[in-house]
Amino acid sequence: MSESKRRLILGLQDALGATVTTALHDPDVVEVMLNPDGNLFIERVGQGIAAAGRMASHDAETVIGKVAHALKTEVDQDRPIISGELPLGGHRFEGILPPAAPAPMFTIRKRASMLIRLDRYVADGIMTPEQVDVIRDSIVDRLNIVVSGGTGTGKTTLTNAILAELVETTPEHRLVILEDTAEIQCAAENHVILHTTDTVDMGRLLKSTMRLRPDRIIVGEVRDGAALTLLKAWNTGHPGGIATVHSNSAAAALTRLEQLVAEVSSQPMPEVIGEAVDLIVSIERAPGGRTVREILRVEGFRDGRYLTTPVGASKPESIQGRNLHVV
Repeated sequence: MSESKRRLILGLQDALGATVTTALHDPDVVEVMLNPDGNLFIERVGQGIAAAGRMASHDAETVIGKVAHALKTEVDQDRPIISGELPLGGHRFEGILPPAAPAPMFTIRKRASMLIRLDRYVADGIMTPEQVDVIRDSIVDRLNIVVSGGTGTGKTTLTNAILAELVETTPEHRLVILEDTAEIQCAAENHVILHTTDTVDMGRLLKSTMRLRPDRIIVGEVRDGAALTLLKAWNTGHPGGIATVHSNSAAAALTRLEQLVAEVSSQPMPEVIGEAVDLIVSIERAPGGRTVREILRVEGFRDGRYLTTPVGASKPESIQGRNLHVV
């Protein structure tokens, strides 16, 4: 580590304070949130969100400024929002300054601290053995898998579990992984990880990916019109990929993809979506814990509707899984 980076990290730790720094080293912590009023909140696995003291406004502004410096960008009144990886641990950081917020505020979404295998999902009651079998068969058959869920449901953690199975099943495949922040864990010998920047968006990365000779394309999260580029890539010689999308159900994931495609197209292109997406795995956070509520097999779009079939027996709603450290 260079001396300049060491000083940056020490200064950042000092600005964050003991409470936040300790939380970032706590494996049970999922997220740290600072509100504009100076109140800190910390979410822990199995405990929910609890108050954790206060942080002075000038310290919060210092934190945001130091993160911007580490990301080699600027944050000020004209550009009051900064997104990227925290220099400490690579956690996901979102900072906002006035006038976009009443006072400096930020959230830190921690990276998953460990790789959780699919068998553990079964043991913890989050998935059924039948659902795991469906996913494993889909990997062998090179189906394109979309993992859907709301914020904090564990989409990335589940994606890492699926990816681990993929690497064991097809170790010879070259994987290209695209992310906004470093969250995907990949043990493949032949893999490339690319990150978006302030000047290189997901769409640009996807276009470059086509020249990197991928066997499979993995996208940490599809957020915008880049969805169309990904779908076309999956449809043109790069099957067997994985992506995540924000939605509250498996069926809603298809609608969400239509909305994203519509950002760059005059039409939602459901035929393209129906051809590219083969399997949707929907995970949700319920009062009793996280659960894979359903898996849908998608077999195209005809006569104005998606042809979908539920596959893999799910757990009854009265039986839900325990919490894992999820992202």
